[in-house]
Amino acid sequence: MQKLAANLEEWIKEKVLEAKKTGAVVGLSGGIDSAVVAVLCKRAFPDATLAVIMPCYSNKADVAHAYALAEKFDIHAELIGLEPVYESLLKSFPKGKIYHKNDKLSQSNIKPRLRMITLYYLASQLNYLVVGTGNRSEIAVGYSTKYGDAGVDILPLGNLVKRQVSELAEYLGITRDIISKPPSAGLWEGQTDEGEMGLTYNELDRYLTTGEASVQVKKKIESMMRASAHKRAMPPIPPF
Repeated sequence: MQKLAANLEEWIKEKVLEAKKTGAVVGLSGGIDSAVVAVLCKRAFPDATLAVIMPCYSNKADVAHAYALAEKFDIHAELIGLEPVYESLLKSFPKGKIYHKNDKLSQSNIKPRLRMITLYYLASQLNYLVVGTGNRSEIAVGYSTKYGDAGVDILPLGNLVKRQVSELAEYLGITRDIISKPPSAGLWEGQTDEGEMGLTYNELDRYLTTGEASVQVKKKIESMMRASAHKRAMPPIPPF
């Protein structure tokens, strides 16, 4: 883990400098992935890392964990509440049943897209790069919001499955309350990654690293991979 952390730290530094930027900005959710990325960015840019806490009807415990992480590792953090703009946007949409179906997912996906806008605004102001928090497990099955949390400049954890992220978090000294809580995108109250995906990270990680899984799990993962292929590719362009 020591070598992995050092390599990722150096890689972040290289990518930021290659882009002619001077630091890193990361959305800090209170979860394990963003905690690991924030600490790696702080190691790469001790005086030029910004962590942004962006609650939008979020779990108060997640906000507390984000603050505690920033304090422990001396990471400069800013709180930007997104509830007012979220509500304003919902109210501005066309009226009528065709537009106002009770679709929890489509409404909740506005939240990570607002966070993406916020991160890029701050990155532009500071001449920083937006550092994403997605890991290999999430990327493989498209567990992200297109142009939301997937809208970033670099993905340091992109080759690490969830288990490896947890091991790295242990090495970095991230607190147990962050490491042990159920992973969640925080889209709505009680929402968890595993509950929404319909499979566990252990099942997903095992398949990605060994190719082994029950027939049912393998079928589900491969179906998710096919359905989310567009999230891992640039927008198609006609060949003429």
